Amino acid sequence: MGEIIVNRPDLHPKFFWDFKFDEIEWEAYKMVISRILERGGQQEINEIIRFYGRDKVVTAIRDEIYFLPNYAIDKALKFFPELKKEEMYCYLNRKDKPYHWI
Repeated sequence: MGEIIVNRPDLHPKFFWDFKFDEIEWEAYKMVISRILERGGQQEINEIIRFYGRDKVVTAIRDEIYFLPNYAIDKALKFFPELKKEEMYCYLNRKDKPYHWI
């Protein structure tokens, strides 16, 4: 029997506890990247780079992800030194705007 090839990143389902893991659309890379930035470590960051490519991950973080909490922005800057906070849409989008949890 042939091996079944699954086209998805090798990430633990615990990062996506609020999704049906087998039904995640991995092409929805912004959700996956932001989730891993918020909750993952170096191993998971390496995996999303492997799966999506570094350029796509950096572009998503800089230009396409609309919200990340401060700690995730700080992690992104640590993992991707080419990023500047002042260029990140998720930072500019809420600079000087406090956000409140309901």
